[in-house]
Amino acid sequence: MSLEIKVPPVGESITEVVLSRWVKNDGDFVEMDEIIAELESDKATFELTAEKAGTLKIVASEGDTLPIGAVVCSIEEGSGSAQAESEKTKTEAPAAAVADNVTTPVAEKSGESYATGTPSPSAAKILAEKGVEAGSVKGSGVDGRITKEDALKSETPKTGSPKPEATKAAPAPGSRGERREKMSPLRKTVAKRLVTVKNETAMLTTFNEVNMKPIMDLRVKYKDQFKEKFGVGLGFMSFFTKAVCEAAKDFPAVNARIEGEEIVYNNFVDVSIAVSAPKGLVVPIIRNAESMSLAQIEKTVIELATKARDSKLTIEEMTGGTFTITNGGVFGSMMSTPIINAPQSAILGMHNIIERPIAENKEVVIRPMMYIALSYDHRIIDGRESVGFLVRVKQLLEDPARLLLGV
Repeated sequence: MSLEIKVPPVGESITEVVLSRWVKNDGDFVEMDEIIAELESDKATFELTAEKAGTLKIVASEGDTLPIGAVVCSIEEGSGSAQAESEKTKTEAPAAAVADNVTTPVAEKSGESYATGTPSPSAAKILAEKGVEAGSVKGSGVDGRITKEDALKSETPKTGSPKPEATKAAPAPGSRGERREKMSPLRKTVAKRLVTVKNETAMLTTFNEVNMKPIMDLRVKYKDQFKEKFGVGLGFMSFFTKAVCEAAKDFPAVNARIEGEEIVYNNFVDVSIAVSAPKGLVVPIIRNAESMSLAQIEKTVIELATKARDSKLTIEEMTGGTFTITNGGVFGSMMSTPIINAPQSAILGMHNIIERPIAENKEVVIRPMMYIALSYDHRIIDGRESVGFLVRVKQLLEDPARLLLGV
């Protein structure tokens, strides 16, 4: 008896997902609750698990777009140990018929099954294109099966005449070739949301600059003690997050949003941190950042960034947020106009730090300077509030003691 495994509901607003990767191969024996595939929505990546033990029968292919409730695969009932015993019997019977004293072949086959050295369909295609014999590849899959990853890692034979398809001519100078890729659900959602924000908000951007020397000096002075006590490094993001939370107390509209004909003001600050993940931009959230210490913020940032890189963020970790911080400086950006993360009303852009000459106490000195930008929705935030908020952030960053004293 077989059990169909279907796409589970993963969120109220999600109607379809993409089957991004099969973790197990067709015909593999899987245990109950074992991860068999990865599904990707427009918000996050999810793991599909086996609902019972048995043999996997794949229905959908990698890259397929599947609606919620669609059949992904089925699992045939069967015991892994029973299968192994059956294969062992099939292997030992012919050997016994040849001669009672010939035991070497049986010993060599011990622990193997029909899957040993057998490539999966995708692996077989890759091996054929490379001109590699399956017998020369060691499988890392269940029962020694050759997986797609094994095929990709296999070495193309250096001896003998290469197959015609394995040798491709280098593109001629001035080549005008094209390469097309299907947009991922995440990329399509990001594109749609950004266009919507540009069309439906009165977005403006105001700029200022921050002398980062006080914070940099503070980090150098206390970084070792901070690391030893809290087990995490002292970065810039915690200072900016705390500065935003303090400034929002004086300018609450920056931390508000529009719903219909009402303005919703929040007495908390959930800071969305823009993170560049392998599959696109994601914005995990630091909940109640206003009540966190610098160490708590740094730990949360590292945890969320690690999950983003590993595509392990949940919908809950990316849903909500009242204000966003994005750091283009890590890519070398000197100045930009970030786009608001709807339905929020403002976003703060950090940029790279450049040593520049500035006037200080009527003298020209060299200081590590950063341009900061605040993009805001002019429907809810006036010019006075936007400029005042950014000036307040600047003051807090240039005098870090204020972050601790709240003045």
